[in-house]
Amino acid sequence: MELKMDYEDPKQISKLFLTRVYYAARDGMAITLYNLLNNKDPEMVNMIINQKVLEEDGQHCTPLIIAARYGKNKVVQILLDKFKPDLEQEGTVKFDGYVIEKATALWCATGAGHLNVVKRLVKAGANVNHSTKSSSTPLRAACFDGRLDIVEYLMEHGADMNISNQFNNTCLMIAAYKGHLEIVSYLLEKGANPNEKANCGATALHFAAERGYTDIVSKLLDFGAEMSKNVSGMTPLIMAAEKTRAEVVEHLINRVEVSKNDIIEAYELLGASFANDETNYRLMKAHKYLSKGMELRFSDPDNVIYKKLGKPVKAYENCKESETVEELENIRNNQNAIHMESLAVRERILGTQNPEVPRHVIFRGAVFADSARFDKCIDLWLHALHLKQMNDIPVVKDILRFAQVFSQMIHVGIEIDFAQVLSVLESCVTELSNNKSKVNSPDSEEDVEQHDEMESNIMTTLYILTILTKLLTLNGNRYEVEDKCRAHHLVHRLCALQLRLKDGQTLLHLAVNAATLVDDFHTHHVCKFPCAATAKLLIHCGADVNAMDSNRNTPLHVIVGYREPISDFMTLYTIIMELIEAGAHMDTVNSSGKTPYDAVTTGVAEIILRTQTKLSLKCMAAKAVKTYNLSYCGNVPRSLESFIELHGPGLNQG
Repeated sequence: MELKMDYEDPKQISKLFLTRVYYAARDGMAITLYNLLNNKDPEMVNMIINQKVLEEDGQHCTPLIIAARYGKNKVVQILLDKFKPDLEQEGTVKFDGYVIEKATALWCATGAGHLNVVKRLVKAGANVNHSTKSSSTPLRAACFDGRLDIVEYLMEHGADMNISNQFNNTCLMIAAYKGHLEIVSYLLEKGANPNEKANCGATALHFAAERGYTDIVSKLLDFGAEMSKNVSGMTPLIMAAEKTRAEVVEHLINRVEVSKNDIIEAYELLGASFANDETNYRLMKAHKYLSKGMELRFSDPDNVIYKKLGKPVKAYENCKESETVEELENIRNNQNAIHMESLAVRERILGTQNPEVPRHVIFRGAVFADSARFDKCIDLWLHALHLKQMNDIPVVKDILRFAQVFSQMIHVGIEIDFAQVLSVLESCVTELSNNKSKVNSPDSEEDVEQHDEMESNIMTTLYILTILTKLLTLNGNRYEVEDKCRAHHLVHRLCALQLRLKDGQTLLHLAVNAATLVDDFHTHHVCKFPCAATAKLLIHCGADVNAMDSNRNTPLHVIVGYREPISDFMTLYTIIMELIEAGAHMDTVNSSGKTPYDAVTTGVAEIILRTQTKLSLKCMAAKAVKTYNLSYCGNVPRSLESFIELHGPGLNQG
């Protein structure tokens, strides 16, 4: 049977042609594109070429934007010469895995380095300063990509190099960060301010120093760049030392007027950073620069600059820093001593508020973990976790790291310090409390997006709880009563937060759900769900046994669907009994109109429920109210409204 369509309707034709037009533009099929659009209704053509198409990879563009993105010059030429595309139309494109929103055709052509397309669009009247969602201009895109030819062309046609992005990063800063000396030189010659500061307080000199670009550092200094501090109190000199950029450190010391104390700290920080840097670990250089700093302290016998040391840090094995050249020389061949001394040096110079301090602590802990020195590893990671939380730095990966290492230790039979697990659990509770506050009362767009972070932390906390129950089961009689009480107190605090995933699942739902995902790096050896011990702990510590997910399923609805009732009978039986004894309603109705009894998937669960059926007069009355849709909101005590709500779908009736 032949399919017939009414081609008189412009809107219908636009739907038929839109995809073909779009892919012809994307793939550079200029003649095909022209044939598709030529002699068609102008109104329809205008609608098609200015309408966006959503690709499977997430790109959402008009034909002009996608043609500019992939440098299809002839397509762009035909669209501009023969039709009337909107030059300022915005789309969503992908560059090197990054999603760029609200990008124009000119921005895309610039970001991809298509000079001919850039020229054609600019000559057609495209706005050279039209920014993306993140306030990135076409000029900034060219600076990022290192295209001096495009930078020059845009500047010659009115591009403003002083427009900064959402972080107040300027074109000069991104060119310095990416190491594009010619562009840095060009921008400086055109009057770019080398001392402009980003929101983080960093200047172009900071970025160049951090990345180790000595030639750019030198050029910036030639144009009056100053040694200012960023919001973390770091100068470009300290930034270079922290990133193990030895050549930049020496260059700055020789070029810039800095105090003797600043030079000492730069050398000591440089050495300390070489000792624990994951990508640039150099122990001989570490001792070399630590020694240079120490020698400089004693270079003037009449004015020795002694270290001002604080209290030793337990995680650093209570290491007391060397205070003389001789003491430092004595540890030259002691790798562990240099590692610990260096961690202490970094914390002294950078300060506990500096976000860079935990990075090396975590690395050194990972090295200990790889060699099965879990005691030292956990001490270091706990210290890093404390430093991060003290400075409100997200710890999603950090707490997951603990779940993984604890699971590994249990799996291979290595004893775990119960107090350390409690410390991690306390950090989980603290972090989740902060997550919830930010989600409920967001101060910024980042806070609005906190839910994904909170979900990750909820899952990791579930793993930590399961590890906790494993330890209590294996070694509970060996733990102090005080520690057990602390554990229950922390779980009480956790339950009081009433945390939920986006689908409405609580920790208790997750603990009884066979579909709960488990991290596959060591954690899956220990954490399997449903877990009766974890569910029991949550229930005894106040978890709401009648909490509903977004489909109105209670934990009882979830567990009765468990499909391994024979091989794992005790788990099924224990969880059902714990829930019912804690007050779980067997007549609660989910969104499908099913009670837990209706939702059972095995005869075993059905039998367990049958033996426990105790339908109270109160439940029967509540069910009647919902069944007959009787008005109850405001007509019964408020304490009963939520109770009635359990017994049938739908909102409270007024």
